[in-house]
Amino acid sequence: MSQSLQRALTLLVQLGEEPKSLDQLAVTLGVHKSTVLRLLQTMEAERFVTHDSEHRYRLGTRLFELANHSLEGRDVRTIARPHLAALNHDTGQTVHLATYESGEAVYIDKLDATHSVRMYSRIGRPAALHCTAVGKILVAGLPREQWAGIAQRLEYRKFTERTIRNPEQYLAELELVASQGFAEDHEEHESFINCVAVPIRNGTGAVVAALSMSVPDMLLDHDQVLELLPRVRATGEAVSTELGWSPSPEK
Repeated sequence: MSQSLQRALTLLVQLGEEPKSLDQLAVTLGVHKSTVLRLLQTMEAERFVTHDSEHRYRLGTRLFELANHSLEGRDVRTIARPHLAALNHDTGQTVHLATYESGEAVYIDKLDATHSVRMYSRIGRPAALHCTAVGKILVAGLPREQWAGIAQRLEYRKFTERTIRNPEQYLAELELVASQGFAEDHEEHESFINCVAVPIRNGTGAVVAALSMSVPDMLLDHDQVLELLPRVRATGEAVSTELGWSPSPEK
């Protein structure tokens, strides 16, 4: 690695910790201030650094743009796959990954359970927004001002006796999902299936996918499925972390 490049990278790492003066940066690199200034001027011209009226340097907007592009380019399915496989292996249950595309929740990955019970879900098939756990998570993750419009457009097809049937019920369910951080499908889409889902977030905090576990009631009842929620949450958080998300520190 060239000496100039190594010094420039060291400067970026230092400024990533906190703003610093020219004198502080020169001491860190162990070189004359004029050498550091030339590097900073070059990086400032490309918006990698900036400085204030007191000549304290900090990271520039170009770095944040690059970071966002990098995070947006991460393939959630590829990143999530090993985590989904581990969850599937540890529990033996069906695991899904879904995203919101053109007004629909679409399954983009699925690992089947070790048992032979067949489920509706297939990779590439849409999931009903009003009665699947992944659908609820994905809509609840959208800006709140979009909820009412989505709720009004849905057909509310009745799949079981537990299926949500009107916009009022649906909006109340979205509020619940948003507040508790997970969603349930308590035999709402298929009469013998219970499901829990959690969000997957990227580095900006946006919900980019939903992770769910579905279990036939002949294997586990509703309460037993809820007992698996911490494991599902941990998996969702692990995927989110790889996508650049970090939880907000508690105040």
